[in-house]
Amino acid sequence: MRAVIQRVSKASVTVEGEKISSINEGVLIFVGIENEDTQVDIDWLTNKIANLRIFNDEEGVMNNSLLSINGDAIVVSQFTLHASTKKGNRPSYINAARPDVAIPMYEAFISSMESKMGKKVGTGIFGADMKVELLNDGPVTILIDTKNKV
Repeated sequence: MRAVIQRVSKASVTVEGEKISSINEGVLIFVGIENEDTQVDIDWLTNKIANLRIFNDEEGVMNNSLLSINGDAIVVSQFTLHASTKKGNRPSYINAARPDVAIPMYEAFISSMESKMGKKVGTGIFGADMKVELLNDGPVTILIDTKNKV
């Protein structure tokens, strides 16, 4: 499982002209799911994201976590995080989980994030053509792959 976490001042997701999620201070999380991913990956990754110290304290040092600032989150499924570009110029998505596997995992990821944060998180719509807007704060962008957790 891969995630791109962006610290944002604000973010939103629009589908077919309708804004379905929006937040102010917090994180925008793009998550890509592979067939081999399990609940262990979800639990590890959501715990890591909720506790990442990427928000400034009163001295401007990144010492605060999403939990400590009571920030918000939007979770967007993004299979392209598993693009393989080793051959040719057309990315291959062979490692990305198919919808029958990915949708339940995406929903479990959202539930786990909500449990860790103690509140609802915004989402995209799996498989939809989404327009994602964000104001990256910092900029702070972090890539985490659960296959590299050790």
